[in-house]
Amino acid sequence: MDFTECYSDTVSRVAAAARSGDRRSLRKLILRGCSLDCRDNRGWTPLHEAAAAGSARCVQDIFHDFVNFQTHEGETACFLAAQRGHVSVVRLLLKAGADINKQTNDTSCSLFAAVDGGHRDVVNFLLGEGAEVNRSHTESCWTCLHQAVYKGDCDIVQQLVKVCNVEAPDDLKITPLFVAAQYGRVQCLRILIDAGANVNVQVGDLATPLLIASQEGHHECVDLLLNHGADPNKNCSNEWPQLPIHAAAEFGHIEVLRSLIPVTDRACDHEDDTVSPLYLAIYGGKSQSVELLLKEGFSPDAQDCSQLDMSSPLAFDSSPAPRRNDKTALKLQEVRAMLCVALNQVRTTSKSSSCNMNIHVDGEVLNYLLEFVNWSTLPAPFKHILDQRRAEKTWKPHPDSGK
Repeated sequence: MDFTECYSDTVSRVAAAARSGDRRSLRKLILRGCSLDCRDNRGWTPLHEAAAAGSARCVQDIFHDFVNFQTHEGETACFLAAQRGHVSVVRLLLKAGADINKQTNDTSCSLFAAVDGGHRDVVNFLLGEGAEVNRSHTESCWTCLHQAVYKGDCDIVQQLVKVCNVEAPDDLKITPLFVAAQYGRVQCLRILIDAGANVNVQVGDLATPLLIASQEGHHECVDLLLNHGADPNKNCSNEWPQLPIHAAAEFGHIEVLRSLIPVTDRACDHEDDTVSPLYLAIYGGKSQSVELLLKEGFSPDAQDCSQLDMSSPLAFDSSPAPRRNDKTALKLQEVRAMLCVALNQVRTTSKSSSCNMNIHVDGEVLNYLLEFVNWSTLPAPFKHILDQRRAEKTWKPHPDSGK
């Protein structure tokens, strides 16, 4: 049975009068002895109808013995009135003994419903009447503050931070501030920061507000978090050393990347057991991220990255087609830029290991890359690699390529 729709042939005459706000007809029916507690297919009584319609006068005529009756979904008349923003009806029902904190079947309540609907006057009234503010609701265990932030209602958030636990976690340890960062609610984020909320809180998977804001591309939120002490070098993953800069690089959020590069520890670009953000830019197929990171000095031969099964960014981008994801293909100028940077590194070191990125490059790809380089200027270690591969018959120069 569908409890979301009320069918006309199941509604009593009393309920129909209450729904339409026809007090005169309602009183006549009551005087005739018509029942006030009859229910429709949703479990609604005439009081539910009057409360949902915002008819305070009809509510006054019928609320006495039925004020906390619940529908099949667990909704009281007070809940329905709050959900629809009828503050005068809510006031009447509370005076008649309505349970202000009565929960529905899905653990919602009058205050949560008012917050969700953006009914600020109802929220203010319920708070003044002592409504419970820190109880968790819905399957995700959000509080009213979580919901207000998600909705982006700054006025209600400003009301709630005065009485709520700003660090209240949901079932995934997500706090209201994390929600603000995730959905780009910059004004709500500012209110929560001013209220003392932790900008470096970590949720169940270690993600921080700065990481999620970087991933979603909320530049203003990123800058606000950084300006108030958010740590750009906090590890944000249980699986590998992920930083906010990695998320910005992978999803191509250039303005966020510009904010993070100056404050991120560059050890992630070269130290063992770390991951260069260049890997993630290539993996995400974000050529603008690649170009910016290269311009800022991030190495295309950063480190052997066992976490992502890559020996270097350039090697990954140059891997044979069957092992590549099409979205990782770079534009010609990016590939050339990466090769040039790699060769410059080779020229400044005597360690042949710096050329290891090319040992496993497919032969055709290698010839393609070498088209952009004067072979006579190749450093000795690189030439040694080519001679070795030619001898092993793992690479054959293209007959039309110049040397």
